[in-house]
Amino acid sequence: MPSPTTTAGGAADPVRRPAPLREAVYEALLDLITTRALPPGRHLVETELAARLGVSRQPVREALQRLSNEGWVDLRPGYGAFVHTPDEGEAEQLLAVRALLETEAARLAAGNADADDIERLRALWLRGTRAAEEGPVEAAVTANADFHRALIVSSGNTVLAELAAQVDRRVRWFYAPIARSRGQASWDEHARIIDAVEAGRPDEAAALMADHTERTRTAYRELGEGGDTPETV
Repeated sequence: MPSPTTTAGGAADPVRRPAPLREAVYEALLDLITTRALPPGRHLVETELAARLGVSRQPVREALQRLSNEGWVDLRPGYGAFVHTPDEGEAEQLLAVRALLETEAARLAAGNADADDIERLRALWLRGTRAAEEGPVEAAVTANADFHRALIVSSGNTVLAELAAQVDRRVRWFYAPIARSRGQASWDEHARIIDAVEAGRPDEAAALMADHTERTRTAYRELGEGGDTPETV
């Protein structure tokens, strides 16, 4: 089911029907949170969100409850709903798990990727470099996620791919504030990983991915708390 799109300025398009309304509203709000159009700490007012999405308050209320259950939103009695503000420990734990999964994925991809996989990775690399140079931050974040997902799929390990999919959106959330600062350097690292995968060098591919994910962790750590919006990075 396609989710509502967000513009470069972070305004969500009205949700499309006949998709189940509560699911569409949930996806719209999650997109706004993961791209940091709604940044950590933002007060989420039901009437404002309903007007923004062109729906009534009820599906917004249901979506906020679901997002609270999943850790995206904090519900504070007497104050309302706020986008969750991650602490340093949350970022470290998530990015450490991501590093483990993707390092192994790169190793496996070097032994399993076929010509179609390599062609797909190079096409995504080209799209990503363009997004890093001239696109909005949201496009760069999406391109990065698509590249990593394709690499994991090319590993041939479906269980690993399923585990990585569970953390995909949270990785995007943490990557958004540093997408600009990582920029072209990140895609240069991606290019070297593709070369190692295509050449069938698993140890090199794994080492390059480990270094790549560590650079992302370092960039996020240097950012500090990580609450900046994409527009200010």
